[in-house]
Amino acid sequence: MPRTDAVLADPRLVAAIERLGRPAVKDAVACAQQRVRQGEIEPEDVADVALAALPRHATSLRPVINMTGVLLHTNLGRAPLSPAAVEAVTVAAGATDVEFDLATGARARRGRGAVEALARVVPDAGGVHVVNNNAAALVLAATALAAGREIVISRGELVEIGDGFRIPDLLVSTGARLREVGTTNRTALADYRDVIGPQTGFVLKVHPSNFRVEGFTGSVEVSELTGLGVPVVVDIGSGLLERDPLLPEEPDAASVLRAGADLVTASGDKLLGGPQAGLLLGRRDLVDQLRRHPLARALRVDKLTLAALEATLRGPEPPVRQALHADPILLGERAEALVKALCQAGVDAAAVPAQATVGGGGAPGVRLPSTAVSLPEPLAVPLRRGEPPVVGRVEGGRLLLDLRAVPPERDGEVLEAVLKAAG
Repeated sequence: MPRTDAVLADPRLVAAIERLGRPAVKDAVACAQQRVRQGEIEPEDVADVALAALPRHATSLRPVINMTGVLLHTNLGRAPLSPAAVEAVTVAAGATDVEFDLATGARARRGRGAVEALARVVPDAGGVHVVNNNAAALVLAATALAAGREIVISRGELVEIGDGFRIPDLLVSTGARLREVGTTNRTALADYRDVIGPQTGFVLKVHPSNFRVEGFTGSVEVSELTGLGVPVVVDIGSGLLERDPLLPEEPDAASVLRAGADLVTASGDKLLGGPQAGLLLGRRDLVDQLRRHPLARALRVDKLTLAALEATLRGPEPPVRQALHADPILLGERAEALVKALCQAGVDAAAVPAQATVGGGGAPGVRLPSTAVSLPEPLAVPLRRGEPPVVGRVEGGRLLLDLRAVPPERDGEVLEAVLKAAG
């Protein structure tokens, strides 16, 4: 049995230690040595086997090719960052001037570059602030503006945002009281007006971003609520900062602010296409009140998020926007090219029409025309377990690999992954 220190001296494992850390490499060597004891491998193969068992990265997270047809798949990390945002994260990874003015040598506002970029993109906002997600933005608003007071909200907007978390529970946890008005399907302006009083902290409108209610329905527009004499806070959810003709029913920050909202909250990692963040936009006095609240310190974002957010706002169109506006004809051509190559290799494949969705709690009911590569269902498992993992969806007894969320430059990886899984 080769000694552990002798194996670890192998130049390849020395390099692995620098990349992954000594504990991970030593564990891989110990596992290989155990296989020698069990007679599974030869002693001289310990270094090779240990090296082969090492992960590619120090993190257990693995990059995945999302072919589910859901552009913002929460379980797959929602919006992929643009190359500009990825580069910005690398730049900010070391010591950086995140809260320091290099010109004067004095302390500066944290993440001022990201804040300035956000203010420039949404000029209708008198003030802007960033916290670690949209739920945090709501919690901060409720705590600062309505702790011990009432938040007026329509019963039709008491939504569950995923994984069992519900807006009512989130708001009540801040010490605020909910004053529910209207019914599940219909709420009128008079319902709000009848309960407004000295105990009202604000009126909250929550966009039902992950479901739709159709039929005999009615709701109150933001512009109607502004005359009630209390702040109007609007959770638009998906992070759309300006109107998109492809998503006519999805509220955007600019339009909601112009309609008279005092404060808007939104997500950074959905339709904006950036990192996870909670965006607060609105009246300067309200935003300043939230920014200076003690809870804001606990909810502040780190330098990597600020860097990625600024690059997303200032930089080129992020991947999620490209996927959203992908040309269906080109998607079909890409699918046909993949299918041709797969069939030539003897793989049962076909290009089929598909319907993609936005996902991530955005644009419910919107279907995006797409094309998928249809494969035998048993390929789903080896593709998920491959390198890189390819995740599709099973439908009608076939595995569908939808191209909507996949950049064209990754088609070669998809082809290679399928051929390997089918081989």
